[in-house]
Amino acid sequence: MSTHTATLDEARSGLDKLLEIVAHGDEVVLTRDSQPVAKLVPAPAPSSTKKRELLGIWKGKIWMSPDFDDPLPELEGYVK
Repeated sequence: MSTHTATLDEARSGLDKLLEIVAHGDEVVLTRDSQPVAKLVPAPAPSSTKKRELLGIWKGKIWMSPDFDDPLPELEGYVK
């Protein structure tokens, strides 16, 4: 990955060209009066949808007993 520089005037007139550079994985630093003011970087790749496919994978395979929250009989002497 390499870094390119462009003035704000160059960015205004040639944004398509700069975006093409960024699309190929390079960075573009925008400058004003020879000072960096902004950086164009490639956007992160979209995340995989496999995570969403995993939602609900256990549906119908596990259950919770109706008395799940009831006190345990072996702890009756400890509970006030």
